[in-house]
Amino acid sequence: MSAVPPGAAHPLVDGRQSPAARAIARGTTRLLHTLGLTVVSELALASGRRADLVALSPRGEFWIVEIKSSLADLRADQKWPDYRRHCDRLFFATLAEVPRTIFPPDAGLIIADAFAAEIVRPAPEHKLHAATRRGMLLAFARTAALRLCAIADPDAIRPPPA
Repeated sequence: MSAVPPGAAHPLVDGRQSPAARAIARGTTRLLHTLGLTVVSELALASGRRADLVALSPRGEFWIVEIKSSLADLRADQKWPDYRRHCDRLFFATLAEVPRTIFPPDAGLIIADAFAAEIVRPAPEHKLHAATRRGMLLAFARTAALRLCAIADPDAIRPPPA
């Protein structure tokens, strides 16, 4: 039995993403899980930005994946450089038909669809400061826990705004 009443918005579905962006997120999340990382989508960062996907490795390393479903999507959003301050590795994820050459060469690149993904360019490492890592870990854990609680009891707990 689902904890979310029929017709109600699911607490894990943000609703702002296009079908293409949701497909990229799904395939990319599957890839990250196969690599041993856990993922929280639409995570609010200390800077006020919201990262599309934040992945946490077993070693405590943070990866941020910025999803771009088209050239227009990349051109319209120039806030991605701020994400570097919140992760050890920064990636873009996109569809196979989007030209790879449009993405900054100093970030990793993932090609995805709704079912799978592949890292086609690794992301360079830039280690987080200890205080930033602690803040990211707390945000990641609290957001994940509140979302799980919202599924278990949607009337009692609401996840934090993304």
